[in-house]
Amino acid sequence: MKPMHVIATALAATSLWVVAAESTGKLPAPWYVGGGTPSSYQAGVDSVETTSGKGSKFLRYVQGEGKSFTTLSQAVSAQRYLGQRVRFQARVKSRDVSAWAGLWMRVSGPTPANLAFYNSQDKPITGTSDWQTRSVTLDVPEEATTINFGVINAGTGQVWIDELSFEVVGKDVPVDSFQRNKLPESPTL
Repeated sequence: MKPMHVIATALAATSLWVVAAESTGKLPAPWYVGGGTPSSYQAGVDSVETTSGKGSKFLRYVQGEGKSFTTLSQAVSAQRYLGQRVRFQARVKSRDVSAWAGLWMRVSGPTPANLAFYNSQDKPITGTSDWQTRSVTLDVPEEATTINFGVINAGTGQVWIDELSFEVVGKDVPVDSFQRNKLPESPTL
């Protein structure tokens, strides 16, 4: 390869790295990375992959065995939502998600017990997908203290969320729940 081509190639590669580095920013508080293996993932704000033009939040697998999960989350007090139904909604995009990704929400009480929980595992986002609107809707019981919500990435790959909203909705909006198999009416002994 001619020396001039080597220099041009090196400059082009460096320029792409600089553009990629400048396109991501630090995750704003109160967002945090939690769940199974947070050290295996990187999170931040992406100013290139965005539908709002304000930057999307992302969760990207970077190291490890790739067999766990991590969440990009936020926690809020349940006080102003007691006795109401709330919906967390976002635009979601994925790239090379090996297991599954999706929105999630948990309503907790005075002890760590979940009063309501849904994580989209039964409606997974897998592989590579373009922007799509997803939501999670749960009831907030009177004894609730905390609402956690965000996006989960199980396995490898990257997931983005943008155009987020968190709102009280009417009882006409269905609550998300896992489809459970019907239990037998009596035990088999």
